Amino acid sequence: MAVMPVNRWREYARDDVNDSPLLVFYETTQACDLACTHCRACAQTRANPCELSTDESRRLIEQLAEFPKPPMLILTGGDPLKRQDIFELIEYAKDRNLDVSITPAATDLATDDAIQRLLDAGVSRMAVSLDGADALMHDGLRGVSGSFRRTLEMLRSARDIGLPTQVNTVVTRANWHQIDGLAELLADEGIVLWSVFFVVPVGRAVANYSLSGEETESVFATLWAQSKRQGYLIKTTEAPHYRRFVQQQRKASPSHDNEKRQPGYGVPIGLNDGKGVMFVSHSGMIHPSGFMPIVCGIFPFDSVVRVYQESPVFRGLRDAMRLEGKCHACEYRNLCGGSRARAYAATGNPFSQEPTCVYLPKGYEQAGVENIG
Repeated sequence: MAVMPVNRWREYARDDVNDSPLLVFYETTQACDLACTHCRACAQTRANPCELSTDESRRLIEQLAEFPKPPMLILTGGDPLKRQDIFELIEYAKDRNLDVSITPAATDLATDDAIQRLLDAGVSRMAVSLDGADALMHDGLRGVSGSFRRTLEMLRSARDIGLPTQVNTVVTRANWHQIDGLAELLADEGIVLWSVFFVVPVGRAVANYSLSGEETESVFATLWAQSKRQGYLIKTTEAPHYRRFVQQQRKASPSHDNEKRQPGYGVPIGLNDGKGVMFVSHSGMIHPSGFMPIVCGIFPFDSVVRVYQESPVFRGLRDAMRLEGKCHACEYRNLCGGSRARAYAATGNPFSQEPTCVYLPKGYEQAGVENIG
């Protein structure tokens, strides 16, 4: 999930998406000691022998620094702390002017000392996952007892040393009723951003984890209400139609200025899979995002810069006119565009309409097709 210092976001303009991604996710390893039921990576306890070596990871970082605008690098997994060289890679990226964030798992590896080392190496933000307002829900989804407690300990350890933190929450049919409770819990944790991820059926996540269109819209309303109450920023991942929802609320209540609480929604760049976003797997596979497993190149055989700028898939995903169905007809297509990963997971077509959006564009008629949701 995205980890976004606001200053970098504001430096990124609409035209930049064609030449430089804002966010590059590097899946440093698939090794992880958790057993999350919805894991995109299908993580295992041991590292895949095909994962990029230290030298190959360094070359990847060097290539990322060659983009016209250096991207934000998010080190993810699996659990990045399972890599012995992770602190070295962080320092290497920082030396090349890359803003580095990391998403460690809530395990015994994430000690106070390890979190201090992350800060010392140059990490600008640490993101942790919290999928429930209580241990029963969170630990059940993460597959390890004590994960809820460990996550809160990590947040407090980072806060004590001045390392900015972000919380990532995966919304499924099991926990969507806890969104308000989570928002209130996070109010006391000193986080910078809450990134709410709407599950895409990929990896271990199965289709019946996903919310319906009406349920999705209900969560949007809850997030919007919480954004007006909480001191941290709130954004969505793989639910760009929340941007449409936000715009509708602003039009309905133009006197309410919520701009500072919604990073990116005041910048009409409409980030999406392959559009300002790129993912490199543990073995070098280059995808539009971690939730859209279309292989567009293989590092180190292909340049990540060239793949992002020239791949027909990436170029197509950046062209709103390629969208189909009501997404093509929608007046919000440049701001939103629907989750391309969810469309691909549902239909095999990355340009088909967003499956969980209930909004019908002005004047649009879906002849012979029932309203989705």
